[in-house]
Amino acid sequence: MSVTPTTAGPKADADVDAERPRHIERKHTWARALKRDWRLYTFLILPIVFLLFFRYLPMAGNVIAFRRFKPGGSIFGEEWVGFYYFEMFIHNPQFWSVFWNTVILGALTLAICFPLPIVLALMLNELRSRRFKKIVQTISYLPHFMSVVIVVGIVFQLTAVNGTVNQVIGAFGVDPIPFMQLPEWFRTIYVSSEVWQTVGWGTILYLAALTTIDDQLYEAARIDGANRWKQTWHITLPGIRPTMMVLLILNIGSFMAVGFEKVLLLQNPLIYSTADVISTYLYRVGIQSAQFSYGTAIGLFEAIIGLVLVLSANFFSRRAVGASLW
Repeated sequence: MSVTPTTAGPKADADVDAERPRHIERKHTWARALKRDWRLYTFLILPIVFLLFFRYLPMAGNVIAFRRFKPGGSIFGEEWVGFYYFEMFIHNPQFWSVFWNTVILGALTLAICFPLPIVLALMLNELRSRRFKKIVQTISYLPHFMSVVIVVGIVFQLTAVNGTVNQVIGAFGVDPIPFMQLPEWFRTIYVSSEVWQTVGWGTILYLAALTTIDDQLYEAARIDGANRWKQTWHITLPGIRPTMMVLLILNIGSFMAVGFEKVLLLQNPLIYSTADVISTYLYRVGIQSAQFSYGTAIGLFEAIIGLVLVLSANFFSRRAVGASLW
């Protein structure tokens, strides 16, 4: 009588593990992690509840973009009107004027305010005096903590007919310029105030990313004869490139959401031709004029554009440099 030998040992165990479904293995891994670190995961409860109630649940209100909403009636509208409100703003010349104002202002803000924190971070990284570096960082960070109302008040004081700017140019024999009454000056004023308020704060992430670069790379580059510019180009910039791309994707996602508060406080009817953007237009027609369904349709259109921009930027970033949000 012959006995068929059975396979035993480490090899057999490895074969069994290989045949085990991967989803079961991931499930067990997640269960073990949750059981082991449940105290840490409890910190996620409040953020998740906040997101559900203040971010995702309000999305149900977008249905009134397709339904006629009447104050005092159902919060989800009274009757189905389909794409009626979308057709309204698509055929409205005023909306397209506001749309292109938003695109131009968003493009200027992105093109100027995005690279400047990188430049400032690289300059601060080259400073050898820690004391002077801290002083520069503190001064550049301070505007970020100022209220938008205070910033706008400073802008008005500087650009008034009798303000600081007109006093300076008046010393050279130039007539005073009513900056806040001329549409062609609004974009310059807005972008300049954004640079002053946000560039210093934007350097924080880049300075943190710079600390992760291995110093041995710089030592090897110096041995090979690379000067400071070549070290920056071939070591520093590639080292912070993932951070740059992630922040660029986030900035592109908010491309259409030009700062509502500052634009609303700076604008006046004399400069609507360049100062009126989608957010302020929505405030006037949606809130002040109580056209809630019309305003919701415009807001949904803006959100879809932002989503497409984020997905596109993330896709091209992942394909081009290998860095992405997901």
